[in-house]
Amino acid sequence: MAFFSKFFAQPEPRALGIDIGSSAIKIVQLKKKNGQAILETYGELALGPYAGLSVGQAVALSPDKLASALSDLMREKEVNVTTKACGLSIPFSSSLMAVIDMPEVSAKELAVMVPIEARKYIPVPISEVMLDWSVVPKSDVRVESVAEEIGASGSFGETPAALARADVLIVAIHKETIAHFQEIVTQAGLDASFFEIEIFATCRSVMDEGLRPVMIMDMGAASTKLYIIERGIIRASHTINRGSQDITGNISKTLNISQEQAEVMKRQTGATGADKSVNDVIALVLDYIFAEANTVLLAYEQKYNKTVSKTILVGGGAALKGLSELAKNNFKTEVELAAPFSKVSTPAFLEKILYETGPEFAVAIGLALRKLAEEGE
Repeated sequence: MAFFSKFFAQPEPRALGIDIGSSAIKIVQLKKKNGQAILETYGELALGPYAGLSVGQAVALSPDKLASALSDLMREKEVNVTTKACGLSIPFSSSLMAVIDMPEVSAKELAVMVPIEARKYIPVPISEVMLDWSVVPKSDVRVESVAEEIGASGSFGETPAALARADVLIVAIHKETIAHFQEIVTQAGLDASFFEIEIFATCRSVMDEGLRPVMIMDMGAASTKLYIIERGIIRASHTINRGSQDITGNISKTLNISQEQAEVMKRQTGATGADKSVNDVIALVLDYIFAEANTVLLAYEQKYNKTVSKTILVGGGAALKGLSELAKNNFKTEVELAAPFSKVSTPAFLEKILYETGPEFAVAIGLALRKLAEEGE
């Protein structure tokens, strides 16, 4: 085989990461060459127009319309997707996670006990959800150790062996949610080998190997999600019902302009631009979000007697000009804008734009990285 491989070169592995958000679809295609992940293409498509709404607004579309939008995005000349091998994200809101304390027993006994204990935390019958769990080690925890695969077939993979008495992370996803995404994949003509909860994909693309607690602030269109990650484990999570579309709505009402005009103004002016009236309107939403985030931070630090080392900003809303500066003034932690494109090789001339748009593509890049690792096996 080695002799013939010199004459018949093996195709370079390619992978697609697809993030279907509330207001847009983001995709990233990577290829592996000489052991390196290389960015081939990326793209974004607003979903508002598919529901008769404006760009930037959150919508709830049927699988048919989402598959149509996804197909439209992949067909765009500027995007030029060339692979069907992909992984998709599942919204955090469609999952239920909890860390439960279990006695020190064998893995076989835990497999019986965990579903019983999980009933206390899951408000629907266990038969209606896909349930996964993993024992949380006390040290040397990596992100991948808890980002258990939710295969396109619905299988989760092997359950880890029981460790010494420790917390157990349980993850439940409604079977209807899995079926919803499988339908989108089928209609779009894609080959998805897994569906993954968005925060796990985000961790893969924006976090380093540090063991100190980190807060991830994911600002979307309809909501802002907060996660405190310690050694790869989600120790706290909270959803704030405010997002970037609330900023657009406030600008529209206050200045008596259309949603479309308000969206453009928001993107051009930002939170610290020259127009003070726009700054003040934006601040109304951001102050609320920052106050909630600080409450979550304080509660975590008091409960665990640990300090959160930094806050990482991700999501479409994180692209708002001036957001990171305001966040630094409001949080007692170091604040940084996520740079997921730094995890892959990219053209030098795209460096500036990829830095600015990076936070929006954190989930898609994390998915593509995982899929690329699968393709290269």
